[in-house]
Formats: sequence, C-alpha cells, structure tokens
Amino acid sequence: MFHKEGHKIIVGTLVIVVALFLITDTYIILPWLNMMVMIILLVFLLLILQFFRNPKRQTSYNDNYVVSPVDGKVVVIEEVFEKEFFKEKRLQVSIFMSPINVHVTRYPIGGKVIYSKYHPGKYLVAWHPKASEENERTTVVVENEVYGPVLYRQIAGALAKRIVNYAKEGQEINQGMDSGFIKFGSRVDLFLPLGTNIKVRLNQKVRGAESIIAEKE
Repeated sequence: MFHKEGHKIIVGTLVIVVALFLITDTYIILPWLNMMVMIILLVFLLLILQFFRNPKRQTSYNDNYVVSPVDGKVVVIEEVFEKEFFKEKRLQVSIFMSPINVHVTRYPIGGKVIYSKYHPGKYLVAWHPKASEENERTTVVVENEVYGPVLYRQIAGALAKRIVNYAKEGQEINQGMDSGFIKFGSRVDLFLPLGTNIKVRLNQKVRGAESIIAEKE
C-alpha cells in the first residue's frame, strides 16, 4: 500500500523507467552495460516505492498513551522552553527519520485539533540545533481530557523540500490517523507536559502509531 502523496511520483517514475528500459535495450549494444543500466533503474524504482509505502498499523487507541507520530529514532529527550504556542517549559521528544523510514505522520493522541500552522523556512540538516526554529515546518496542537494540549512539529530536513499537513483547526481526530507526510527525510518534535512519564530512551527505534512515547500515570 502506497501513500496518496506518492501516487503521481510513482506513476511518473514508472513511466520514465520503462521508457529508459526501451531506450537502453535499443541503443546500448554491450550486454554488460545494458544489464548495469537496467539494474540501476530498477533499484531507483524500488527506492521510490519503499519511500512512499504506507503500512497499516495497529494503534492501541488509549487516551493514557502518547504514541509515536512517525517511524524513526529518538534523538532528543529534554526539558525546553516552547516559544510558539505554550510559551512555557515542556518535555521535548524528537524523532529523526532517515530516507528509508516510513514518512507518514500520524496523530500521537486522539482529540481535537486546536492549532495548525505552516512556517516556511530553511533546509538545515534535521538534527541541527536550530532546525526546529528555522527550517520549513508545521506546528499542530491536539487536545484531549487526559493530556490537555499536546504539540507536535513536522520539520523539513536538507533533503525534504515539502511537508504535507492534513490537520485543520476544530477537527476531531483519532489517535494514529494519518496527519501528514514529509518527503525525503526529516524530524518530528513532540512537546509534552512536564512530569509526563516518558517510555522511550535515546537512540531507541520507534514505529509510528504503535510505539508508546509516554504514558499518563
């Protein structure tokens, strides 16, 4: 199953690969060179297909849990001052996605979207300290009765040139639903209330909509 954001790119890539296959077969006489070009084209097509894959996930649907919004590796767990929405200290958990990770963004909690804003910006590498404030990004806040408002931020990286965000203010959403897509590698930051019981550790690999990031005691 492939994400809808990749349908046009997949079809376009398939057309180009088939056309190049035909050209290669017609104009390249050396068999070994012909085979090498075909292998490279197939690898390129497979990379595009794996990047836009959208596997089904089994979400717990538990309001006491905050699930991971994306696949990737936990790179930050720290107390920070969140400037945009809360304007106070929060617990930040950041998840870095490599180009080979699933890049679907999913809602970490169920509830109501109370804030959704897009910010144009730079394309610093996703792990750069200033990436969360200077890169292209979207900020979304979802609120429920257990956690109150929880903020997550999609951050573009050096390769990611487009962030897709489906969250609309006033929308009622379910935990684990698709909330967007980041093309070609990036990071997502979660901002949770101080005192939240964090269930992950640094460098831990997590799966979107399934791995539990935090639990309400």
